[in-house]
Amino acid sequence: MRTKRIATSVVAALAAVLTGTAVATAATGDTLVSVGSPPTPFSQNKQNEPAVAIDAHNPSVVAAGSNDEIDMESCAAGAPNTCPFTPGVGVSGIYFSSTGGSSWTQPTYTGWTARNCLGPAPCTPGVGPIGTLPKYYEAGLVSDGDPALAFGPRPGVDGSFSWSNGSRLYYANLTASFNSGKQAAFKGFEAIAVSRVDDVAAAASGDKNAWSSPVLISKQSSTTFSDKEQIWADNAASSKFFGNVYVCWASFRSNSRGQAFPTPLTVARSSDGGVTWTTKQVGPASDNRNNAQADGCTVRTDSTGNAYVFGVGTRGGQTVQMMYRSTDGGAHWTGPTIVSTAVAPGVFDPVQGRPVMDGVAGARVDLAVGPSVDIANGAPNGTNATNEIFMTWSDARAGLNNEQILLTRSRDGGATWSAPATVPTGVAGDRPVYTAPAVSPDGTDLYVVHNSFTTPYRTNTTDPRGLVGGVLHADIVAGAPTGWTALHRGALGDPRGSSANALTAEFLGDYVYAAATNSGVVGVWNDTRNAADCPAIDAYRASLYTSTPLPAPDVLASCPATFGNSDIYGGSYADPTP
Repeated sequence: MRTKRIATSVVAALAAVLTGTAVATAATGDTLVSVGSPPTPFSQNKQNEPAVAIDAHNPSVVAAGSNDEIDMESCAAGAPNTCPFTPGVGVSGIYFSSTGGSSWTQPTYTGWTARNCLGPAPCTPGVGPIGTLPKYYEAGLVSDGDPALAFGPRPGVDGSFSWSNGSRLYYANLTASFNSGKQAAFKGFEAIAVSRVDDVAAAASGDKNAWSSPVLISKQSSTTFSDKEQIWADNAASSKFFGNVYVCWASFRSNSRGQAFPTPLTVARSSDGGVTWTTKQVGPASDNRNNAQADGCTVRTDSTGNAYVFGVGTRGGQTVQMMYRSTDGGAHWTGPTIVSTAVAPGVFDPVQGRPVMDGVAGARVDLAVGPSVDIANGAPNGTNATNEIFMTWSDARAGLNNEQILLTRSRDGGATWSAPATVPTGVAGDRPVYTAPAVSPDGTDLYVVHNSFTTPYRTNTTDPRGLVGGVLHADIVAGAPTGWTALHRGALGDPRGSSANALTAEFLGDYVYAAATNSGVVGVWNDTRNAADCPAIDAYRASLYTSTPLPAPDVLASCPATFGNSDIYGGSYADPTP
């Protein structure tokens, strides 16, 4: 993240037991997920890029993650117009729900922290309270965000998997080395690590020893930057490879002198519950102007154990969604199959060197972070599985200010795909930026969580901008989603109140997430309802597009206290047509 840079009694009882931040609930149809986040100062109040997973064996148990800067230093520490990432401090936030996603807690562990660096003295971090993944500092590592979570079955003493053994939560993220040079834990810039926990209740109560030590799974060289990872556990008992865990990512092999190519898609698999891993290059490593390999990824399995990895690449200069498939538990992969063409949204921003959607100095957008996919695999038992595959993305083929959610689906294991169809948000003027589908395991209901801008592209930084999160639903009839409705629409926020640590632009991360059961969905999204716009920052950002840029302002002295206060919001929503 940094280097690429339901009952009241149940809730009260949980709050009394947990040693982390108290549970937050809301009567408006959604709830704060990043409950440990303070409203100020920046950047401790900055959270984005959420992920969520439901325990298929016990759907009341839900886990979520985000890029969470709760443990970073305040901008007031040292130079007040800089808001750096504190070296060695992790950003992989973790949250738990025992109420099916309707309320949340964020545990407090110990690790390397800068929470107490509130200025004006320069920051001196040390061991103390953290709201991010534990045991990274002890392993000589730094949890670096891009969270990905999955629940699977726990292995027994004989190594076989069964839900009767209980459930295991896996958390994959980018990882940096705490030390450099000869003391570094690995070669290269960023690696991929996986943590796991069996006793979720203990982990939620703040017991860091409930977590395993992180396991490095990427192969690294001195120029390797591993990025954009996703994780999935084969959670259908009917599968030949029930219990297998898969992690996919893009391996930027030559991250030196401004170059990062080639970028082969890589998959690691574990058949022993995440203890050991086998890593395999899935696609070729060749990249050129017209043809580039899959970058970013999503991985899923069906009820028989077929594994699917999806990524975004180019063919003939056209952006395409790609699919690779394995029928032998990830030992071999075939593909790529071209799923669909896509038109990436956004206008190139010359200051950031990346596309933005909401306006100059806006939040970056990047279709290459990976397709959003889900499969109706019948978990936890595999019964009633249709194995239909659904993919959504934000697409700009209709032009600027007319972006839309597009959906394609396959009923034959990815051999053929439907023509892309529009998923309506229900509100005219919405411009979807991030989307995530979740299909019920029995394949009868489809949900889509989205973040959408509500205002047209702005050519200035002074006009208000709108950002909203929402949850959509459709019944699936004969394989086709029918009767789209909006289950929930969150509160409006102004994304100008979000910020990259460098202060030069907004920041919302790269994705939203959803997970479904046969009775409903849990969705999480980026939210700026509590973030205050700062005119001094607006003026600074605008000046960067001129020949006379201004110096960055003193953030805490010049801005409202809640500037930068981006949050993760979400909710649990029942199937409206059971």
